[in-house]
Amino acid sequence: MYFYDHDPLHFHAEYAEYHAAIAIGSNAVLVGSLPGRALKPVTEWASLHREELEADWQRARDGGPPGPIDPLP
Repeated sequence: MYFYDHDPLHFHAEYAEYHAAIAIGSNAVLVGSLPGRALKPVTEWASLHREELEADWQRARDGGPPGPIDPLP
């Protein structure tokens, strides 16, 4: 997430040379792309941590640091 980022709620994911902005909630790819082998675990993780992502989004929008979110087990 970036400080003072724009709507809609989203986070950024990178894998090798790929980059994507992923919508929080729907897990839709808004911009960019990730290969399937990377996108599937990213969207699974986002589904498991939706509330944390929403809270971090608000903190980052307000200029504060987002908190840590656990990785997939």
